[in-house]
Amino acid sequence: MPERVELWWARRQFSKGTEVPYPVGSYREAWAPFPALIRQYHPELNAGIVLSQVPPAADVLLLWQCEAGHKFAATPDEQRNRPGRERRRSAWCPECTELARPARALPMREVVAPPGSPVPAAIARPAERTVLKPRRPRPKESLCPKTPDVPVGEPFLSECAPKPASAIEARLRADLFERLSVTPGLNAVRISRPFFDHVEVWPDVLLPELRVAIEYDSTGRHGLEHVGRREDADRRKDRALRAAKWEVIRIRTGRLEPLGPYDLQLSTWNRKGLESLVEVLRGIRGPLLVDPYLA
Repeated sequence: MPERVELWWARRQFSKGTEVPYPVGSYREAWAPFPALIRQYHPELNAGIVLSQVPPAADVLLLWQCEAGHKFAATPDEQRNRPGRERRRSAWCPECTELARPARALPMREVVAPPGSPVPAAIARPAERTVLKPRRPRPKESLCPKTPDVPVGEPFLSECAPKPASAIEARLRADLFERLSVTPGLNAVRISRPFFDHVEVWPDVLLPELRVAIEYDSTGRHGLEHVGRREDADRRKDRALRAAKWEVIRIRTGRLEPLGPYDLQLSTWNRKGLESLVEVLRGIRGPLLVDPYLA
């Protein structure tokens, strides 16, 4: 059961036999991909303990304060896994999330009471009373019928694939196809098991002749992308591609840690990064297969 930060720290002091069981900076790299959480954490609210002294797996209740001023208690694991499908800054704070999606209120129908009978004020003035409409359970998702009937592992042009999310992805795609003479224009790979409501996945860049998918990962504008639950989805996507006999290279920026054996950690995308990516491709498929496609 999670305990207050003061009690947790005192217990760790006793078990480790030292005044400072975790020196400042011990977990800096683990927290670096979460800039939103770094901004929400304040040592003065947590017995003077800084965030880089807290293990991400610690079962401790920390006090956080969002940019709107809301204070709330949550464990490190709860905070790191808080972002869901929402792509807004409020997803990091439970109060902001509720304010961003308030329940719908519907006016009650007018009640007609018999003449002379006592009527409660709230019923006599129905316009002043509202009732919350209960949320309906989300229907079970069915598979999208638009995926073509092609063999597992086959790349194709999907009408369901989203458009490039950022200018850097478009630049990455342009640089790769300028450097490698492979088939452009394909954006999906057929997989064997459903990924959300599709039996296809949409990597950022596909190199069909090499059967390699390229992904560009950053934490995004609000620090929501490719962390927490979305990192779990990235791992599922990678497993689905590898099961379809494809390999995945993720270009990880913003202090994101590698997920797979061939991932690259870069500060930004540039020509040096392009050549590093070509070397990784050689390591995966071999120079004899990769070099003939080099422009």
